[in-house]
Amino acid sequence: MFKRSEPDPLRQQPESHEPSFSAERPAAPTRIKDTATIGPSIRIRGDLAGDEDLLIQGQVEGTITLEQNLVTIGKEGKVNATVNARVIIVEGQVDGDLNAEEQVTLKKSAGVRGNIVSPRVSLEDGARFKGSIDMDGEVAKKSVSTAKNSKVTGIKSPSASSDEPSKSAREKSDEKQLFTS
Repeated sequence: MFKRSEPDPLRQQPESHEPSFSAERPAAPTRIKDTATIGPSIRIRGDLAGDEDLLIQGQVEGTITLEQNLVTIGKEGKVNATVNARVIIVEGQVDGDLNAEEQVTLKKSAGVRGNIVSPRVSLEDGARFKGSIDMDGEVAKKSVSTAKNSKVTGIKSPSASSDEPSKSAREKSDEKQLFTS
């Protein structure tokens, strides 16, 4: 009744303790985007640009330009720079302007001194912020593209404003108040 007529080649293989290698490698999981990390002991002074997401746990001074990427300033991060990115998340300290094409999020541990330009801005309860917020989507896109084409200094010289219409007294007063407080 349970008689075998032919040996089953799959069941009759001798046991081997050596690893077997196949000619085909299994497909590695694809990563959506790489994230570069600036560790807590790293200090950078200058302009940062690239094409990958960035996590900052160290100190950065200068300009950060990652227009199509996510920039996260971690809890240990200290940034004294203008940041231009698609999305910016702040958990640490920032002294500088934040220009995002899509969104800026300040977590409860964040401390920011500077202006934010983005169509969407989120401040968690407990986040510290001093500056102005401009949520005009067109302005945000222009800010990121302007920063891409030239360095953003935050204060324009009188000769640079000759192309622009003159500012109203209220706008001048608002600027004066920002820089004196």
